[in-house]
Amino acid sequence: KSSVQTVGEEQIQNPYTELLVLKGHQDIVRFLVQIDDCRFASAGDDGIVFLWNAQTGEKLFELHGHTHKITAIAPFSSSDAFEEKNHLIITASADRTVIVWDCTSGRQVQKVSCFHSTVKCLTVLQRLDVWLSGGSDLCVWNRKLDLLCKTSHLTDAGISALVELPKNCVAAAVGKELIIFRLSDSNNESEGWNVFEVKRLVDHQDNILSLVSVNDLTFVTGSHVGELIVWDALDWTKQASECNFWDSSVHPDVQPEIKLSQSPNETSVQHLTSDEECVFAAVGKGIYVYNLQMKRVIACQRTAHDSSVLHIEKLPNRQLISCSEDGSVRIWELREKQQLPAEPVPTGFFNMWGFGRANKQANQAAKKMQENTPVYFLELVGDLIGHSSAVQMFLYFGELGLATCSADHLIILWKDGERESSLRSLTVFQKLALNGDLQLKL
Repeated sequence: KSSVQTVGEEQIQNPYTELLVLKGHQDIVRFLVQIDDCRFASAGDDGIVFLWNAQTGEKLFELHGHTHKITAIAPFSSSDAFEEKNHLIITASADRTVIVWDCTSGRQVQKVSCFHSTVKCLTVLQRLDVWLSGGSDLCVWNRKLDLLCKTSHLTDAGISALVELPKNCVAAAVGKELIIFRLSDSNNESEGWNVFEVKRLVDHQDNILSLVSVNDLTFVTGSHVGELIVWDALDWTKQASECNFWDSSVHPDVQPEIKLSQSPNETSVQHLTSDEECVFAAVGKGIYVYNLQMKRVIACQRTAHDSSVLHIEKLPNRQLISCSEDGSVRIWELREKQQLPAEPVPTGFFNMWGFGRANKQANQAAKKMQENTPVYFLELVGDLIGHSSAVQMFLYFGELGLATCSADHLIILWKDGERESSLRSLTVFQKLALNGDLQLKL
């Protein structure tokens, strides 16, 4: 029997009571990217890019140009204040090409086919008005798809993820290594742009799967064996780390599962997101909230889903959304536990869940921490069942709702039922009023 949480039939705090199913893709839909307040693009293993209206679900464009699956996608909007804002998207494919698309016309702007390997990640440096492609090399491009500079061949595995850092730097995940590169542009036209390696960080024990920038001072990485490392974004030193996501003695508030060993996919950090205060990690089947100031996990749900959590996002309120290989999308609320001041700590607590012996010092430390530190927990407040296969990721559009994509080839727009009902009532009222006016004129 699954140990995953369930919510009641009436999901009072779940606004998503209506859905629109968007069809068009013929294979797994892996990527969704927001273009503006009401448009987004989808892409996946069929090599086709679709542009959609997030309010109505209308298909705006169907973009054909790749012959293999799409491996990365990124929006690239013009930053010129004097021009009308031009929305572009960049797509990379296993066919070893990269295409820039115009989102207004749906046309192909430019195509590059000079890659020696598949581009696995794309990052736009808006301030420098350039974008980077990561594969066996790190390449720097301008808006016109001119290659400005590139690194020498790194490894056969290549770059799997990129994150922008201050001072014109980027961090690139290459296997278990984190390589810091710096970009420089010279006013001397003969020198032009340059990208060079600054430092290699080898603190991870296994392949780095996820990178996230917290702010100008901090970024965080997560690996295949459940390591989370907090880095200084200016000097690239290690600030903190968490390697015990699966250890119930470290997170005693959560009901443990008794297992002799942990398989790597159960502790793999699949996705990271953050706000200024916390990092939210999708680790195996669970979700964890790591407080950057306290340097520890303050809340977790070890069995948030029946299978691996693939994507997690923090909403503007105290809610989180997660999606999983089990086909579900779940809404969580981070809440503070109400504790009695003199709540006792059970004598055998650490003996029960930990491997070390219980002693007086450990008990006193736990009691002191319990008295002085707020205790949080994640409560399941919504369960969105609509997909029949793994949900790859989602986009949050505020009052317009939520877009999810899946291995079932579908995209679902989840809508706030009350809001949609009010909008329909308003439309009907306006039509009646208009008809009344017409009748009076006659």
